[in-house]
Amino acid sequence: MPGPFTLGQIASRLGGRVAGDPQTLIRQVGSLEQAGAGQITFFNSTRLQAKLGETRAAAVILAPGNERLTQLPRIVSENPYAYFARVSQLFNPVTTQAGGVHPSAVVSPTAKLGKGVSIGAGCVIGDDVSIGDDSCLYPRVVIYPKCILGRRVVVHSGVVIGADGFGIAREEGRGEGREEGRWVKIPQIGGVRIGDDVEIGANTTIDRGTVDDTVIEEGVKLDNQIQIGHNCRIGAHTALAGCVGVAGSAAIGRHCTVGGAAVILGHLSLCDGVHVSAGTVITRSIRKPGTYTGLFPFDDNASWARNTALVRHLADLAERVGALEKPKRKKRKTRNA
Repeated sequence: MPGPFTLGQIASRLGGRVAGDPQTLIRQVGSLEQAGAGQITFFNSTRLQAKLGETRAAAVILAPGNERLTQLPRIVSENPYAYFARVSQLFNPVTTQAGGVHPSAVVSPTAKLGKGVSIGAGCVIGDDVSIGDDSCLYPRVVIYPKCILGRRVVVHSGVVIGADGFGIAREEGRGEGREEGRWVKIPQIGGVRIGDDVEIGANTTIDRGTVDDTVIEEGVKLDNQIQIGHNCRIGAHTALAGCVGVAGSAAIGRHCTVGGAAVILGHLSLCDGVHVSAGTVITRSIRKPGTYTGLFPFDDNASWARNTALVRHLADLAERVGALEKPKRKKRKTRNA
């Protein structure tokens, strides 16, 4: 394990300002509640002020506005949580499995592997797949043919990249026994393109495009058990939490976040800087940055649609009622004067 480092050495590497003894020796990171001698923790919420007073950590990372809440040696940073992440990386470098291809993996002879690539046990890499330098595939990842992964991509166990998207067309019934019609599969001939520094959580699936590629841009972080449909595009440095479902042909902008179990319907677009709360169902495109939340009780579809339409107009209704009430309030004030 790297280290130990003094507070002064940490600040010289990562920035920030030291308050207190810069020679305080740090050996590891710890939580506010459990940190002890030789460990550094972080504080970013005044709700935890009592725990800050009780912590046994050797030092604390906190924001300038909270600097005086403790006399412990501390590093002052505008973003304590992100700084803590960097400090944790300093003591706990991101480890990957050994480089090379595990003997049990199956790699197509037409696949191209960059320098330092690690392919874990039981992985299957299809024809004409390209994987960039220093990427890591943990055990039992499956990459279908004609998919491209950039550099430093981390793919956790159970991920499937490039399976067929849910492309089917309804064909009306013709002839005996086919009055109800049937589904006709649309060949999925696109691929999947994944940018540099993407991380994909366990058991996540990313479907290949129908004709054009599904695209995951650089720096995207996907949690476990996410479904990305065919022809989707996820913008750079966007993060999706566990169990998010993105239907086919949806486009999510750059620097967005999507909370756990949220759903984005197909053929919609979210502009850059959109933040979707957990459990929200996005049913229309979003063209203005901001946070969007929608938790609404289920009902039969007709009632749900009617009630949702009414709720969407409540703000306008409140303004209209306010405008009507304004003259009445003025009259009451005149009488009371």
